[in-house]
Amino acid sequence: MRPFELTAPTTVEAALAQTGMYVAGGTTLVDLMKLNVLTPHHVLDINALPLRGIDTADGIRFGALERMSDIAAHPGVYPMISRALSLSASQQLRNMASIGGNLLQRTRCGYFRDVAMPCNKREPGSGCPAVTDANRMHAILGASGSCVATHASDVAVSLVALDTEIRLVSGQGDRTVKLADFYRLPGDTPAVENDLRPGELITEVIVPRLDWAQHSTYVKVRDRQSYEFALCSAAVALHVQDSRIVDARVAVGGVATVPWRLHRVEAALRGAPPTAAAFDEAAGVAVEGAKPLSNNRFKVSLVKSTIFRALVELTEGSSA
Repeated sequence: MRPFELTAPTTVEAALAQTGMYVAGGTTLVDLMKLNVLTPHHVLDINALPLRGIDTADGIRFGALERMSDIAAHPGVYPMISRALSLSASQQLRNMASIGGNLLQRTRCGYFRDVAMPCNKREPGSGCPAVTDANRMHAILGASGSCVATHASDVAVSLVALDTEIRLVSGQGDRTVKLADFYRLPGDTPAVENDLRPGELITEVIVPRLDWAQHSTYVKVRDRQSYEFALCSAAVALHVQDSRIVDARVAVGGVATVPWRLHRVEAALRGAPPTAAAFDEAAGVAVEGAKPLSNNRFKVSLVKSTIFRALVELTEGSSA
């Protein structure tokens, strides 16, 4: 790790007045600094900023510095959010990691994290070995010839499914953007991962009220049961009335370059009965446009089976 200056502002205004990289839990930034993937000259410890709190009075609002474990344990949080958080990393890391930091975490692609290897995301124009080399963990959706790295966050998948917004503050004012619009596909500029502007800080995460999202889940498929990133995950919420699906929310992770909302799957579910046959048919459209790589073709069927499993999990034992 290279030498750096550390300061600890106590107000948002003071933090915005300085130039550097923000650190809260440090579960991403510190790792990348140790690997020399990121080498900031100035790091701002923002843990003293007044950006905490969980409000479930009308929808859900999290302060950006709320810890993942505290959000997961809150009784008013929708199950798909709580479960996604609980299946992330380890308990020790969840106790440290902030929700804002989690949404901004960098990819776990091995090429990105190895400074001896080329990586367009780390060094634009250097190449992407994953396109042709080892790529079992990489994306089949939303990728480009410049980058096939998957997005790492579990909870972002659930939050995108729920039309979550984030509040961003800078010296020029504040703005609110949908999380789904915040993340950027790699295209020809994979180093630009999101719409965070210079000097901006995430201050709040805003989940709109959706009462039927209490009937939701998050299923994560991975190589081992703990402390492992997803091969595929599915965040699913269903609204069932009179033995018909009135509405649905579906998004997947571990298979795309950004948290991947599946509007066509949702449309296929609306009006259908909550049966295995209907779930299988809806899951079938999830991988339209997928472009598997040499070592991850299995993800095409895994996406469909993971969505199917989540839908069945939601409806097993239901009176609907």
